[in-house]
Amino acid sequence: MVFSSITFLFTFLPLTLILYFLVPKCLKNTVLFVMSLIFYAWGEPVYVVLMLFSTVWDYAMGRCIDTNLKQGRKGRARIFLIVTIVVNLGLLGFFKYADFVIATINMIPGVSLPLLNLPLPIGISFYTFQTMSYSIDLYRGDVKVQKNIISFGTYVTLFPQLIAGPIVRMKTIAEELNHREESYDLFSQGVRRFAIGLGKKVLLANNIGMIFSEVAKMDLQSVPVLTAWIGILAYTFQIYFDFSGYSDMAIGLGKMFGFHFPENFNYPYTSKSITEFWRRWHISLSTWFKEYVYIPLGGNRRGMPKQIRNILIVWLLTGLWHGANWNFIAWGLLFGVLLLCEKLFLLRLLEKVPGILRRTYVMFFVILSWALFSANSLGEGWKFLRAMFGGFGQPFADAGSVYLLTTNLILFLILIIGSTTIPRRICEKIGNRLSSRPVVDAVAQNILIYAILISSVAFLVTSSYNPFLYFRF
Repeated sequence: MVFSSITFLFTFLPLTLILYFLVPKCLKNTVLFVMSLIFYAWGEPVYVVLMLFSTVWDYAMGRCIDTNLKQGRKGRARIFLIVTIVVNLGLLGFFKYADFVIATINMIPGVSLPLLNLPLPIGISFYTFQTMSYSIDLYRGDVKVQKNIISFGTYVTLFPQLIAGPIVRMKTIAEELNHREESYDLFSQGVRRFAIGLGKKVLLANNIGMIFSEVAKMDLQSVPVLTAWIGILAYTFQIYFDFSGYSDMAIGLGKMFGFHFPENFNYPYTSKSITEFWRRWHISLSTWFKEYVYIPLGGNRRGMPKQIRNILIVWLLTGLWHGANWNFIAWGLLFGVLLLCEKLFLLRLLEKVPGILRRTYVMFFVILSWALFSANSLGEGWKFLRAMFGGFGQPFADAGSVYLLTTNLILFLILIIGSTTIPRRICEKIGNRLSSRPVVDAVAQNILIYAILISSVAFLVTSSYNPFLYFRF
């Protein structure tokens, strides 16, 4: 089940909200836990067992870590920490990377091992990282042990951010797990944020995504250069509005239930360096790798050679986290190399360049990276890159590419403006002017939200195109 579905909007979410606000406070986490399991089991009933195992396992290991720390046996607590990390990474590796490893081994001449063909549990990368962060933070003393298994289960399975983030760490919502306060104001904020996210996903990402799907089906060795660029630009906007829209919906749902999830996107396409881009894109993932991989490896504290090593390790793992394929590894290492170049010399040069050129540089490499990321294999990604630069001897444009551009030009302009701070600044100006007339301001906001919701539902009812981009995560 996904948020942008009629079943979720008109059955699951209303039923969950009714149950949640009807039961006494002591049962609210139970409702969230049970409904989150139903949400996950809706599409993958078998793998809900895996999620329950992870929940019970990490809860038990957390209690063991806490008990040994309180008894002054830090060495034994460290053993429990290592064991729980190994089990978590083992499950993730088995279900997500087993076939990748087997296929890689099969590249050796004479080797032909059968693939396991295991379906990937949706969201396993997200909830695995969440449970691991809890164990690590507990060992570090950054968070208190969670003694209530229902509360811990709610943290692991919480449906608003279960299958596509943001990655929420226990220390972020530990207090709210058992002592949160719901309010009309927070609920209304949540509804508005959810509606905006739904609009970004359904009205913008889905519409532009159809263009990318159309181009991706073409013979890339014969498509004009302009068509290839239109296709990858479409994907560039699709993945941003889809992913940021999903994060908005998750944050909005969290507020409806009294939670405050961290922001996950901050207008990344306005960045003036790749370093800045990764402070603004998928913030919760970048923060996770920084705190649990980069800094423990030594960060930038042990000289430049080790810093280079640490950055490349982080970005190799970042690529692998996104998918079990060589194109994701290449995608991660591309950003690792770019970040190293900026750290070594490029940032100093960029500071002397006009802002528009810096943004152009960022978007050029980000767009190239999406050609790798969107592909099903490294070879397919390389073929798309070649097509973008006329590597097959194809013409720059033809009547079809010109038609594709002109018929979607307005949509592209909307997406370009929508990925900047311009809409927010306009809304803030209007809000400031209407601040002395709160009733008019409230009515205007409600009309806008209703318009987005109605338009989104109408699109979902009439269109069959509603992809879920996170099935590989």
